[in-house]
Formats: sequence, C-alpha cells, structure tokens
Amino acid sequence: MFNRRKFIKASALSAGALALNQNAVATGLPGAMLSAPAKPIIISTWDFGVAANKAGWAILSKGGRALDAVEQAGWVPEADVKNQTVGYGGLPDRDGKVTLDACIMDEQGNCGAVLALEHIKHPISVARKVMEKTPHVMLAGAGALQFALENGFVKENLLTPESEKAWKEWLKTAEYAPVMNIENKQYDKASPQKLPGNQYNHDTIGILALDAKGNISGGCTTSGMAYKLHGRIGDSPIIGAGLYVDNEVGGATSTGVGEEVVRNVGSFLVVELMRQGYSPEAACKEAVMRIIKKKPETAKNIQVGFLAINKKGEYGAYAIQKGFSFAVCDEKKQDLIIPGKSYY
Repeated sequence: MFNRRKFIKASALSAGALALNQNAVATGLPGAMLSAPAKPIIISTWDFGVAANKAGWAILSKGGRALDAVEQAGWVPEADVKNQTVGYGGLPDRDGKVTLDACIMDEQGNCGAVLALEHIKHPISVARKVMEKTPHVMLAGAGALQFALENGFVKENLLTPESEKAWKEWLKTAEYAPVMNIENKQYDKASPQKLPGNQYNHDTIGILALDAKGNISGGCTTSGMAYKLHGRIGDSPIIGAGLYVDNEVGGATSTGVGEEVVRNVGSFLVVELMRQGYSPEAACKEAVMRIIKKKPETAKNIQVGFLAINKKGEYGAYAIQKGFSFAVCDEKKQDLIIPGKSYY
C-alpha cells in the first residue's frame, strides 16, 4: 500500500532528480537534458556570413543536421568570386598560388581538415571527407589534392584575373623575406578598418550551427593571409585554434591573424571557459585578453576576433579591434548583422 511516508519519500527523490538535472543543464555537465526542443540557429563571422547562413538555414529550418548546415554555408563564400579571402577568387600567396585551408567538426567530436590545398573550390567538403573516410584529421598540400581528386572533386584554376592583377601590383613593392605578416604592414594607419585581420583585410569565415536536436557543429574555411609565404598555415584548419566544438558545452571559432590564435589555442580556450560558466561573449573576451596580455604591443596593430555559441543557443563575440562583425540567422531573422565588441 502506497502510504504517506512512501509518498513523501518518492516526492523528495523526484524533486532531487529534477534539481540535479537542472543544475547539469546550467553547468553543461555530461548527461544534461534540455527541457524543451532546441531552436535552430546558425552564426558566422563577418558581414558576408549573411549569405552563408541562409544556405545553412535552408537545412536547419527543415530539421536537418547542424553538420550539413555548416558545410552548405561554407560553400557560399568558397564559390563567391568577389570574395578575395575565401576559396575561389582568394588572393594568392607571394608565389602567386592560391592555397586553401579548412576544417569541420561535428557533435560527436569527429573532425577533419585540409591545409595548403590547391585547385579545389570547396575545401570544407574535402575536410568533411577526410573526417568521414579516413582515420586521419589533417591532410596537407599535394596529399590533400590527391585525396580530393580520388574522391571526385574537380581540379580548377582558382586564381581569378582580379586576384592575379592585385598580386602583380603587390609584387612591385613587395620584398620577399620571411618576416611575419610583412604582407600586412603596409596598411593606412588612418584607416583602422584596414588593420591586419580587420573587416577589409581578413582571411576567414567561421561558422557555428545548433540544430533542432540540440547538436552543435562548426566549420572554418579560408584562403589565408594575402601574399603569405608559400606553405603558411594560420589557425583556420587547426582544431582547437580556429575551431572547436564540445557538444556538452558549445562551440567557438576565430578570425583575424591566425598566428596569435594558434599560440593561445583560442577556440578551445573559449569553449573551456564556457564550461566553467562564462557566457559566450565573456569567454571570447577573456581569450582576447590573453592575447593582449602576452603581446600588448603586437595586439595594437592586429585584429583577432572570437565567436561562440553555447548549448542554449546563446551567442557572443569579442575582438581586439573595432571592425569585427558577425551574422546571425534563426527563425526570427535570417539577415541579422551584429557589430562585435572590442578592446580598442
């Protein structure tokens, strides 16, 4: 017989279990359950993220997987001939070669990347093939190209007439020397928007998506710094630097001068800070402050920005300099552009 004492005991156990689960959700602990279905959202770096997000939203809005949304979003800037920082039409290295980097990461922690890939328009999709069809995480250079061709990708000339013309103009005054970021030291100091890594002088799109099942995936794709040394790799294809996803907590991506992001394992740091209870914006800010603290003089003349999302669908960003922006797409609005907060 279910007496009063058993009823009180059962009620107490139920209340305790509910409190424990709510605490798990709040802290992002393993086993946390969302009490309501997740609302899909996709966010990406820079203003041109609007068009990318819309492509991803076509998948998310129909209940599709975050990983598929991220890949399709990446295709948009990769194929945009007017975008000289990502994919086809990207500015070449100082040898005149267009080399692309990309990575992708799913909700299960699977990841793939390609580095210094030539002649393939959609490196984010090659990165996904590396993730799904090989035991490896990264393929580079000629090996990455060989793998892409073996998997049906088409070899193309990615150097457009516009980018070739810009490169030849740069060669008139360029000094071929292995000096870090020499390609970016000719900016007009009266135009802070042209700082290395800033809105008119950057090299990446980072994408993060949360689907209706509450799963997060991310991607990052780039043609790298303009007129870089041949073979230079920034943060974009490096898991933990340019991108990191932990499905218990959230995801983060970065943009700007990748060398400083790599030195601080920036995106991993942002996610771990969110695990500790930081909001996405606060986590991004703390990662930026680590860079500034280590190299205060360097930080005055470069741009690095972080973008993050947590399991609740909350997002935030922070950058060293003004000029960083990010795009947000959800059921309410598909073309939102938000200026990122900054230290300077």
